[in-house]
Amino acid sequence: MAWVLKMDEAIESGLVHDFDSSLSGIGQELGSGAYSMSDVLALPIFKQEDSNLPSENETKHPPFQYVLYSATSPAVKLHDETLTYLNQGQSYEVRMLDNRKIGDLPEISGKMVKSIVRVVFHDRRLQYSEHQQLEGWKWNRPGDRLLDLDVPMSVGIIDPRTNPAQLNTIEFLWDPAKRTSAFIQVHCISTEFTPRKHGGEKGVPFRIQIDTFKENETGEYTDHLHSASCQIKVFKPKGADRKQKTDREKMEKRTAQEKEKYQPSYETTILTECSPWPDNAYVNSSPSTTPTFTSGQVSTYSVPDSNSSSPNHQDEGTTQFVVEQLCPTATIQEAQQWLHKNRFSTYARLFSNFSGSDLLKLTRDDLVQICGSADGIRLFNALKARSVRPRLTIYVCQESQHARGISQLASLQDNENGEGDSRAIYVYHAIYLEELTTAELAKKIATIFNISPNQINQVYRQGPTGIHVLVSDQMVHNFQDESCFVISTVKAENTEGYHVILK
Repeated sequence: MAWVLKMDEAIESGLVHDFDSSLSGIGQELGSGAYSMSDVLALPIFKQEDSNLPSENETKHPPFQYVLYSATSPAVKLHDETLTYLNQGQSYEVRMLDNRKIGDLPEISGKMVKSIVRVVFHDRRLQYSEHQQLEGWKWNRPGDRLLDLDVPMSVGIIDPRTNPAQLNTIEFLWDPAKRTSAFIQVHCISTEFTPRKHGGEKGVPFRIQIDTFKENETGEYTDHLHSASCQIKVFKPKGADRKQKTDREKMEKRTAQEKEKYQPSYETTILTECSPWPDNAYVNSSPSTTPTFTSGQVSTYSVPDSNSSSPNHQDEGTTQFVVEQLCPTATIQEAQQWLHKNRFSTYARLFSNFSGSDLLKLTRDDLVQICGSADGIRLFNALKARSVRPRLTIYVCQESQHARGISQLASLQDNENGEGDSRAIYVYHAIYLEELTTAELAKKIATIFNISPNQINQVYRQGPTGIHVLVSDQMVHNFQDESCFVISTVKAENTEGYHVILK
């Protein structure tokens, strides 16, 4: 037992001595020249980690940079996109900077590039109904534009253009090698696109987007180079300054810990890279070719031929609203052409990647949410080829056919079995009326007799005791739907026309 205690004491004293020795050398090891950081980074573990990091050449480097000279809001959280307040109609500088490295895009050196500046909606909900929103703004502000270029203040801008049909777009050429500044003016206010309720509504955010293109082989600026955008809100004059001051005062009242969750306010706004704005080629162009549809895929709306037994029968003498039914096998290009042909060009860009089957899979609720109530229901009905129900349907039979049917029925009743055959029916024609006028009725009746409507002088209805009552527009309005009439004709005196009698 004593031997064990001696061994423990010896071990303990040895450990204490070693520990004291190690501590005595710490000051010397941390002295200058003991080691260098480059030696540490040269260790294998650091070499392996360094090899996994992207090299400077591999890092994506945008060719251009656009800077909006307006301060960002301080009331934006760290991981959110910056927000910049602008005053309505005030000119703001957008500096166009060449950000290329040596050797980047040599094909544009010494040449012009084209930039298109747009003011668009930030919210996806408003993007779906952008056309309707802008048309409503245009109606309330005739002659105004949403976006303008202040040409006298701009520097380095060449051939600036605005399209009267695109109130939110400007475009111009510029030389990346020279100083270029575009001074823009936004005339729409964020609250103009919010539902009016009780006042103090929160305005919707917009986006300023710039897309830059280079010249192609044919001399057109269609080859995309770079796109960037930023989020803005537009206030009435001086409203942006007051909003910026309010946000700054709110942030000053927050604690230091709360302030750490928000971005600082920067003097300028740098537009961040984004996807290019979708191509608008379909919006203003009429397709030179139309998709091929079989005759079985055509359904007509409104007034059909009176000789038909179906409202889908066509009549060359009747105004038709033809809607070609979209085939599920239609390609993306054919679906785009179908949208244009049926007056849905506004949504061609939105459905630019939809085939026929994709469009047909959309429900009524989907289309209403995307296109709004009016156009959503109209597009859904067009996709499903729903015919519009006529206001009035009547059935008519020529008196000669009616008499022939009676004689056939009588002969059948005199057969050996003494039973009538219900298959001996009179042949009636359906007439579909939309205007509910005597002129429309006469026109439809004329097609039954294969005569000109001008040959029908008067239309009468046989009343009690066989009297002939002149048919007026009011009488047509009071016809019961799906009424049946037998038509007879009487030669008009001193003319080549006829009088038509409805019995």
